[in-house]
Amino acid sequence: MNGGDEMSAKAVRKKRIPKYSTVEVKGYRYYRTFFEDTDGNQVALYGKTREELYEKELKTLERFRNVTCDRKAPTVKEYCEKWLLMQSVHVRETTLTDYTSKVRRHIISELGDRKMADITFDDIQTALVPVSAKSASVYKSVVTLYKSIFRCAKESGMIGRDPTLFLTAQGGGVPPKEREALTDEQAERLLDAVKGLPPYVFVMLGLYAGLRREEILGLQWDSVFLDTKAPYLTVQRAWHTEHNRPVISDELTTKAAKRNIPLPDCLAACLCKAKKDSKSDYVVANRDGNPLSYTQFKQLWNYIKTRTAKDRCYYRYVDGERVKYTIHPELGQKASHNGKVVYSLNFDVTPHQLRHTYITNLIHAGVDPKTVQYLAGHENSKITMDIYAKVKYNRPEQLIGSLGNAFSQWESA
Repeated sequence: MNGGDEMSAKAVRKKRIPKYSTVEVKGYRYYRTFFEDTDGNQVALYGKTREELYEKELKTLERFRNVTCDRKAPTVKEYCEKWLLMQSVHVRETTLTDYTSKVRRHIISELGDRKMADITFDDIQTALVPVSAKSASVYKSVVTLYKSIFRCAKESGMIGRDPTLFLTAQGGGVPPKEREALTDEQAERLLDAVKGLPPYVFVMLGLYAGLRREEILGLQWDSVFLDTKAPYLTVQRAWHTEHNRPVISDELTTKAAKRNIPLPDCLAACLCKAKKDSKSDYVVANRDGNPLSYTQFKQLWNYIKTRTAKDRCYYRYVDGERVKYTIHPELGQKASHNGKVVYSLNFDVTPHQLRHTYITNLIHAGVDPKTVQYLAGHENSKITMDIYAKVKYNRPEQLIGSLGNAFSQWESA
């Protein structure tokens, strides 16, 4: 900008400066103006020159504008509930349920009563400390929710700055344990332990069809085709719970989750018997023929946990006092409180481990990765290939032959 432009800009700016009144204080003349604060009180500002007073007025008005904005800003709880309502328009029901649970448990519970505009980066880092004891995937999803909520508030003009701008999930949470498939012996022992018990059909569907928990509990008989030349089932519904009540939805985890799965003879025979005895539309149902609640599923899985030979604790009241007892079950031993329960499992097992075992067995059987991806319902091929690589190339006795052939070719070259 040249000298003429500077003079011109100053002239325009000077023309904008109001004609302030003047007042004499202790023999000195000052320019004066008034403004109304957020409480409705008249406040005076003074300056030795019109320009000085004008700068003071602009800064004061800006400061009070920010205070007024902050006072109108909602609390974290108020805005989070509004954000969840906005998400309900364009996310799946199951996704919204997951958002709601994590927002209320990890964000509202920590910062809910604070004003959105008052939250700092340090506040959020402190609130994330308890979440860091959770899995890395939970930690990452909570960080993503924080960033989404505060970015939305910033874009809506609710807050003047986004405290999550430099927030990252890197290195947070407990790294996941390496998933291990059940061995053939463990799978056989598990099936023997629950044969004739409520979780038997669930375990069979996990081991021999690779269904996710929500897919098993949402499976209905109209999706199981046993009278065809090649029996199969189709995955088209998923289960989740809201306030412990079961909800069955045709919205699956991904588009790839909808698939047809051929039934091995053992699973087909199991389902034929189960269907004959069933009085429900659901393959796995409660006594009333309805889908399981979350509590009922935990009770179902408890049949397996109680048959595991591992130390456990229980409490009893003795003379009005709650006393803790620890038992040390041994393999093959009967439970002292129930003679029908035999500690027959010397390993832990999770519902997802059944599915992982199915995928692992497909790979060991030489099924190509694309088919494994389809049967597993993986939308992302990277998930399949990561499992495939770990399973396929984790058997030294199978690799030694291939490596030996390769080295022999080098030697002959």
